[in-house]
Amino acid sequence: MNAITQIAPVKERVGAAEWEARVKLAAAYRLAARLRWTDHIYTHFSVRVPGPDRHFLINPYGLAFDEITASSLVKVDIDGTLLDDPTGLGINRAGYVIHSAIHGAREHTHAVLHTHTTAGIGVSAQQGGLLMISQHATRFHKRLAYHEYEGIALDLDEQQRLIADLGGHDALILRNHGLLTSGRTIEEAFYNLYYLERACAAQLAAQSGGAALRFPSEAVAEKAARAFEDAIAQGRHHSHWDAYLRQLERDDPGFAR
Repeated sequence: MNAITQIAPVKERVGAAEWEARVKLAAAYRLAARLRWTDHIYTHFSVRVPGPDRHFLINPYGLAFDEITASSLVKVDIDGTLLDDPTGLGINRAGYVIHSAIHGAREHTHAVLHTHTTAGIGVSAQQGGLLMISQHATRFHKRLAYHEYEGIALDLDEQQRLIADLGGHDALILRNHGLLTSGRTIEEAFYNLYYLERACAAQLAAQSGGAALRFPSEAVAEKAARAFEDAIAQGRHHSHWDAYLRQLERDDPGFAR
């Protein structure tokens, strides 16, 4: 057994709310691995620790997504101080720069998910960005932001531009880089990422056929986008998450330790 992945459980020394956040975030990592949304050890998801402090949880730098457990997650403050690092691996500097920017600037945002999928990178490199050619894409009709590539996100001065570009949206395409979604909960951020990733994959598939693409009207795209917003207001993202979570609890329950 690898000592890094066989760490002591932290459940008994953190509060119930933090433990629940840890379990949900670990589940998101494992689900991303199952869905092949990973780039080995190089991307990152985070969730705010419930409470008045601006602390958040993020993955240790060196574990694959399918190795993440609730107890292995690192607790960080907005200034980058590692408050609890059970594996001793530290965190990805770029992950800190991106996630602390959003957690620090947006009170309502509790979860941030960032990926480097083939489909996401492919669309991020296209001049036209995400095209409204699928039902999945219409989730983001006039509800999607873009941030220009500035190199690997290691510099704190990029944070201000990242936040300005994100604006009030919960979905962002990082040009030449990948995808980012956020939400008031893990469930909402995951729902947003699912639809954004599917939209990007559908776009590349449609373009690969070489035929002319059909676009719905602006009115129809907006109607669909509002229907998605209504679904979130009605809690559909929880049902979406719960179905995935049941699969995970059946097939890969080790995330919750």
